[in-house]
Amino acid sequence: MNRFIRLRLLAMLLCLPFLLIFISGCGSSSQKKDEPPVYSPLQVLVPEATGKETLGSSPMILDVSNISQGYFIAQSDSSDLTCSLQIISPSGVLYSYFIAPGESATVTFTEGSGDYTITGYQQVQGDQYAALYSETVTVQLENDFLPFLYPNQYVNFTPDSKASQLALSLIDEDTVDVDALQQIYDYVVSNLTYDYEKADTVTTGYLPDVDETLKTGTGICFDYAALTTAMLRSCDIPCKLQIGYAGDIKHAWIDVYIRSKGWVNQAVSFKGDTWTLMDPTFDSNSDDKEAIQDYIGDESNYTVQFTR
Repeated sequence: MNRFIRLRLLAMLLCLPFLLIFISGCGSSSQKKDEPPVYSPLQVLVPEATGKETLGSSPMILDVSNISQGYFIAQSDSSDLTCSLQIISPSGVLYSYFIAPGESATVTFTEGSGDYTITGYQQVQGDQYAALYSETVTVQLENDFLPFLYPNQYVNFTPDSKASQLALSLIDEDTVDVDALQQIYDYVVSNLTYDYEKADTVTTGYLPDVDETLKTGTGICFDYAALTTAMLRSCDIPCKLQIGYAGDIKHAWIDVYIRSKGWVNQAVSFKGDTWTLMDPTFDSNSDDKEAIQDYIGDESNYTVQFTR
């Protein structure tokens, strides 16, 4: 091998690592932290408890292996007693969760990155609970929208849920989010009836069952909001289930992220005895934009207690 060939071969070998780095960089797609992730095809996200990193102790173990994805999973191994979690968010809001014996619950970090203090309790008798442990976790999200795409204890769905399958049958990945919201909203309000008897008798701690709501075709505002949230999240549209008050009435509604506009507050809400597409500001051609803004423009009409 002559000297010229050896020099060329040496130059190629020296350049190869940089070439591989350049090629691999061109082949990957980066996702901005402040924009929702894009999945193709549409993907129903599934929380996982891998056991790689855990906190707490029996009877309630916290799997925190995926906190960067915006959630952790609380798993009870108790055979007969309920467990409870109290979570202090970065803003100081106290969230409470109850986990039935032998069950698990997905809990999302709805205030985004920051420090969350998690205290576990076990039922002693009736409504009496004893503290098990207290842990502080520092959350750094890979994407700010992930907590509003995954299911959780309040918005519980899987790829096999009827709600997820229905949502994906109504739209496809080429449907823009405004049209997807409209189609899902139209389906929900056309096929559900408000259940006044349930509203009068619902007890503290009630959790919606989105597939049961679809099956019965009835529900209260909590059921409407949870079903709509589950269907939107199944289509990779970030959605917040908001729980609080409209005026002095206990209420649930949704905020939706529209890519062309950002977060649309009170996007779908309940007024009187009808559900309404409350905020059409993402639709520049809406004829009733001004009238609706008279109501939703006053933030005092809505008081958020919890975001799920």
